[in-house]
Parts: sequence; C-alpha cells; structure tokens
Amino acid sequence: MSEDSPPLVTHRAAGTEETRAANRSWWDSEAEHYQGMHGSFLGDADFLWCPEGLRESEAGLLGPVAGRRVLEVGCGAGQCGRWLRAQGAEAVGIDLSMAQLRISQALDARSGTRLPVAVADALALPFAEASFDVACSAYGAVPFVADPAALMREVARVLRPGGRWVFATTHPLRWALPDDPGPAGLVVRHSYFDRTPYVEQDEAGRARYVEHHRTMSDRVRDIVAAGLVLADLLEPEWPEELRRVWGGWSPTRGRLVPGTAIFVCHKPASARPVPRRAPPRR
Repeated sequence: MSEDSPPLVTHRAAGTEETRAANRSWWDSEAEHYQGMHGSFLGDADFLWCPEGLRESEAGLLGPVAGRRVLEVGCGAGQCGRWLRAQGAEAVGIDLSMAQLRISQALDARSGTRLPVAVADALALPFAEASFDVACSAYGAVPFVADPAALMREVARVLRPGGRWVFATTHPLRWALPDDPGPAGLVVRHSYFDRTPYVEQDEAGRARYVEHHRTMSDRVRDIVAAGLVLADLLEPEWPEELRRVWGGWSPTRGRLVPGTAIFVCHKPASARPVPRRAPPRR
C-alpha cells in the first residue's frame, strides 16, 4: 500500500447504497468461513441470540410461536428459522447474502427441516402490511444498515397489531472499545457518541465492510418513532462456564462489560397501518 492510499480500516461516512453493496459482497465472500468457524456453536436448527450463549429455548423472548407467522430479518444460514419451524411456527427468512442462503439450503437437507428464504434488503421487506405475528433478528441486519430507523419502520409495517419484534445487536458500549478479546479491549479508545460508520476498505477506498453505530438512546428513539413499544431490554451476562472466544467477545471482556443488547418490542394492538417509505439513496 502506497503512502497516498487510504487506510484499510477507518471511520468515515457511508450511505445506504455503499453500505448495502459492501456488506452483501463481504457476507457472500465470508459465508463459508463464518459458518465453518461458528457453525458448531450455532447448530443446524437452533436459536442462538448472542455470543454469550443465550438461546431462545431458555429465554422465551418471542413467546409462543406455534402456529404463528414469523419473519427472521437477516437470517444468515437459517439456523434460528429452522428451530422456529421445529416449534411449529410458520417461519421464513430474508438475507442480503445469496451465499448465506445457499448454506441455509444445505443445512435444510442436513437437518431435515426446510426454511423458506429470500434474498432481500431489510430496508425494503418484500411483504405486505400486517403479514407477520412475530419478527426477530439475532445480529442480523440491524448494525449493517445505514438507516436503522427505516428498518424499524419496515418491521412495524409488516407486523400485525399486537405483533412482537425482538432483535439482538452489538451493545452500543462496545463502540468505544477496541474489537479485541483481551485486556486491550477494555480500554476506551473511541467516542461512544461518534456515530461515524466503521469501514473496512480496499486500497482504492472502496468499502468492503461497513458497520453503523447507534447509542442506546438512538436505538430506543428509532423503536418509538416506528410506532413500536419497547417492553424489555436484556444485556446478557457472560456465563461462568463459557470459555469460547468469538471475535471481540470473550470471557475476559464479557465478565466486565456487556457485549450484546436484546430489545423486546411490540406493535400496539390498536396501531394503524404503517405506510411503506422508499429507503434513502445516497
């Protein structure tokens, strides 16, 4: 890399189109590696909320799902959706990455449970208003879109009145810390209040991976602005028996600071239909 080349890792502006293109390409190229590294922990048909090991079978955050229409937003290889279908839910999944969905199809065959999936953008869900009883996302889509407020509106639009929306994402506090599982990852290096996206880019400055930060209050405001009600907020503690390191998540950090935030929301039973809005194009 020449002295005039842009840095490979930086914080800079990244709009909707650049974010979408970069993250689709990244997940398409990394899907097999990601699933190979984490597949045994995720399972073929299991619902893992976070690296802390919290599973829906013990948490029950979605409530009873049998006979209910459930949408998984950013389903990856469909492990959560297959678990939901095994519980009697009419679950479907969407993801930006075709490579992830191809792996999902392979896991369908291996597990014996088929999850219907579609390639789709979380900012423009290809479903009619009030189509689902429940929507969920376990680290899918929410931190990888430039306009999370629009994502919340889209989920609210496709939920039926009284429907539930539960999503897990990186805890906002983590933005201030280096992505390091060791002691170096416990020192504040970046402003918690700086919303400038994290970008990995090539030597020409083209984004290869983009992640967007929102503070805790930003997340709450996005939920409320979409007409949803925040019913609960979980910050899973690191289990004493869990020794696994997953990227920046580790026992060293997890015993001192939260790594995941899980937002449990619902759409009021008396809610009016939410109109579709075209996502911003920058």
